[in-house]
Amino acid sequence: MSTNQDKMFLNNNIICTGLSGNEIYCLNLYGFQPGNLLIGNSVFALGLISGLTSSLKMTIGGEIKQLTKMVADGRRLSLNRFEEELHRTNGIGATGLSSQIIFHAGNVEFLSIGSTIHRQDSQLNQVFTTASDGQELFCQLDMGYAPIKFVFGNVAYSIGFMKSFFGGLKQMVRGEVKQYSDIFDTTRRLALTRITDEAKLFKANSVIGIKTTILPLGPQGIQEMIMVGTSCYNQQLESLTQQDSMILTSNLNAEEMWNLAQSGYAPVSLLLSTSVYSLGLIGGIKASLKNLIKGEISDLTEMIYGARQKAIEKLQNQANDLEADLVVGIKTYIYDLGSGLIEFLAIGTAVKKVTGLKTNSQQLPVQAIIKEKDTFINSSDALYNYNLQSQNPKV
Repeated sequence: MSTNQDKMFLNNNIICTGLSGNEIYCLNLYGFQPGNLLIGNSVFALGLISGLTSSLKMTIGGEIKQLTKMVADGRRLSLNRFEEELHRTNGIGATGLSSQIIFHAGNVEFLSIGSTIHRQDSQLNQVFTTASDGQELFCQLDMGYAPIKFVFGNVAYSIGFMKSFFGGLKQMVRGEVKQYSDIFDTTRRLALTRITDEAKLFKANSVIGIKTTILPLGPQGIQEMIMVGTSCYNQQLESLTQQDSMILTSNLNAEEMWNLAQSGYAPVSLLLSTSVYSLGLIGGIKASLKNLIKGEISDLTEMIYGARQKAIEKLQNQANDLEADLVVGIKTYIYDLGSGLIEFLAIGTAVKKVTGLKTNSQQLPVQAIIKEKDTFINSSDALYNYNLQSQNPKV
């Protein structure tokens, strides 16, 4: 942001915030007042991504480390500029902070955007940034999670070359392809490892509100998996974290965590399991006969059912290793990788009973759980994305 724009924001008494009425109400209960919407960005040449991917034709899947670093550097540069703006405006914190990638003609923009908040008699020792919106931040503060810093972990990886390599084998193999399950499982976990490693730098004992997104980074099956969340310190959870310097992680939303805390449960770890399966010969038969027969293909039904069950069993085994009491919020996803390959992904959060765990409030205010309604809808975006996918199926 230019110097003239800085002066405009500092001298103008009109606050322009991204906070909603419900967020402002909830934050006011903890003494926060709204500040301006702030932006930090960095624009890279799109050719940098193309250059990195053009030399990868012999790669058979897995992380592309150079691309991971380049994207992480772009995201971090925009976040640093956002924080510079936050300090210049004397904010005590910023909420709803996001890290976005926007593709322009020939360029890629890394964008960080969020809303400043102020507090006159702050009990917080440092300026904080959080991925949580105002409603979520209220719930987290009410549970004792003091926000420290917005954190992320990412990994750029290839699936396109793996599909090409496997294409000649799809008629020979059916069921789980373990070598690719291992590649994907390791790749998915890298993002979680990196977000917790970053949280350790800020002396946090938890990363909460983790949101996971998979983004296309260009042609040839190159994608990025990014996890964003808020590093926090919760004194009530020291008994869980001090022994092994463990970072607690959760992808539960703030309202879910608050309700669990009322029942004495705290998150231990976000869990992931992934398996890559081949439809093999059965998949080919199904495709060739789909216009000739109707009804269930029982072998295919059983295989896909079994794959989901295996994914959930993996989560259960991970939870057992952590000595957790429950795995909650489990969601399963299926991705068609092409060439007869399907990925099964399961995500959940392991939780554990903690003696003496409590919230400040006995009941959440309704303003903390009201969901906002969209009042601007551009349906042409959906049509544009549909046409883009149709014209460029590998993107």
